[in-house]
Amino acid sequence: MKKDIHPEVKDCTVTCACGNTFTCKSTKSEINVEICSECHPFYTGKQSRASRAGRVDKFNKKYGLNTKDAE
Repeated sequence: MKKDIHPEVKDCTVTCACGNTFTCKSTKSEINVEICSECHPFYTGKQSRASRAGRVDKFNKKYGLNTKDAE
């Protein structure tokens, strides 16, 4: 690596809006975030999966694709 061109990397405290804090490495000393792995619905298991069957039926109806016609 070349000397004197890279920023200084230091320990950083990350604070979430939910109150969770953790440390990581960054060029900043403090970072504030709105959502983290402790409060994100995907990681907490609170995320609901939308049914895709309705979307497929809607697409087939819109473009006139029927499984009976294909056979």
